[in-house]
Amino acid sequence: MMKEIRIHGRAGQGAITTAILLVAAAFEDGKEALAFPHFGAERMGAPLNAYVRLSDAPILLRTQIQQPDYLIILDPTLLWGFNISQGYRKGGRIIINTTMDTSKLCVSAPDQVVSVPAAEIAQELLGRADRANTAILGAFAAATGEVTLESLQKVARQRFSGVVGEKNAQALQRAYDLVKQREEA
Repeated sequence: MMKEIRIHGRAGQGAITTAILLVAAAFEDGKEALAFPHFGAERMGAPLNAYVRLSDAPILLRTQIQQPDYLIILDPTLLWGFNISQGYRKGGRIIINTTMDTSKLCVSAPDQVVSVPAAEIAQELLGRADRANTAILGAFAAATGEVTLESLQKVARQRFSGVVGEKNAQALQRAYDLVKQREEA
């Protein structure tokens, strides 16, 4: 069964890199995957989307994702002023980079929200809060099981070599563990 993911962020936050890492991890896990961005001539900070499809069968569909199974939101300020959860298929998960109380967020399915302090994790481990994309992918893996943590860490180490790759792998682990602990409690 194909799963569709819509990633919301701002230009410069790594939404496209998030999609690329997710697809690479899915390939590592033996899945078919497709990633593509949706943006124009955006300036830094402008809202943009990236899309990912995951499947066990070849993916022939090449259109934008209108009814995602999952949402990944890198910038929680996009929840106000934009209908980010438009078309969201109930029953999936909405992964949000935030420390806010999820009941106060502007989403259509607050019971399906998984919040993670991805920006705080990125600031602590990478020295930049705007690099929350790897941490949010760790939360995505823990909340959905669509990709494994090990595959995400492998592709993060390949994409960002040396110390930076290792710190991104740590960010993935930290967010993954945080979500798993919450879900087990």
